[in-house]
Amino acid sequence: MRKNSVKNTRINTEVQKVLAETIRGEIKDPRIAPLTSVVAVEVSPDLKTCKAWISVLGDEKAQADTLAGLRSAAGFIKSRLAKEINLRITPEVCFIMDQSIAYGVNMSHKIDEVMGSAGTQAETDEEAGEE
Repeated sequence: MRKNSVKNTRINTEVQKVLAETIRGEIKDPRIAPLTSVVAVEVSPDLKTCKAWISVLGDEKAQADTLAGLRSAAGFIKSRLAKEINLRITPEVCFIMDQSIAYGVNMSHKIDEVMGSAGTQAETDEEAGEE
């Protein structure tokens, strides 16, 4: 099965849906933050491994605790995947913290800083030109 085939895309979508439902409603680990979402899922073509990118709303400690909680619940999550999705092989799930949202916010702040400093620089240039 190719990496970007229709079947692989369908499996990725189904695994993402089951992971999101399991994390939100069935795992009772207090380390897992309540605002945890599955951003993307990539199941390998041989169906043995699955990378799941997750996003956690909170500080770095909450992110680390959530990641530890998910890793400790990996066996339960794999059993839920096996029950919900009829595959020949149930993939091992590897959780990865998605930093794209934090990166986007950071870049937005940097752009605002540059635009703010450029605006104040233009104002001081105009004032100097008037005198």
